[in-house]
Amino acid sequence: MLLCMSNGSAGTKSTPLHSVSVAGAVVREDGRLLAIRRADNGTWELPGGVLELTEAPEAGVAREVLEETGIHVEVDELTGVYKNTTRGIVALVFRCKPSGGTERTSDESTAVDWLTPAEVEERMAEVYAIRLLDALDDKGPHVRSNDGRHLLDTSA
Repeated sequence: MLLCMSNGSAGTKSTPLHSVSVAGAVVREDGRLLAIRRADNGTWELPGGVLELTEAPEAGVAREVLEETGIHVEVDELTGVYKNTTRGIVALVFRCKPSGGTERTSDESTAVDWLTPAEVEERMAEVYAIRLLDALDDKGPHVRSNDGRHLLDTSA
C-alpha cells in the first residue's frame, strides 16, 4: 500500500500528494460505536491514523484502534473510502468487532466512549459521523468526498 503518490516527474507539474489513512468503525453487539475525543483539537472521531508504508490496511486499522483506545479488534470489511479534498487525505474505513482489551485514553485521545448512532450525530462533525453511520448499513463500500467540514455532492 502506498502512503503517498504523485503522477508528476522532474520538470513537469505534478499533482498534489495524497496521504492514506485508516479508521475503525468498531461496533459492539449492542450497536454502540467506539469513538475518541482527539487530544489535538477536542473533536470526536473514529479511532485511526496514517497507514504506514509497508503496512496492510487491516493491520493498520487494528494497530491504530489499539493505540488510541486500548481495544483489540477483528477487522470485518471495508465500508467506505472518504477523501478530504482540501488536505489530500484518503481515508479507508473498516467495520470492526471488539475482541478484547479495556478502554483507555492515549497521547492522541482524551476520552474513549461507546456511542449510540444518535450520540454520534450529536457529538461528531458530519464528515466523521457519516463514516460511522455508513458502517452500519450493508450498502457499502461508500465513496464520498468532503472539504474537511462538509460532504461534497459528487453525483454531478
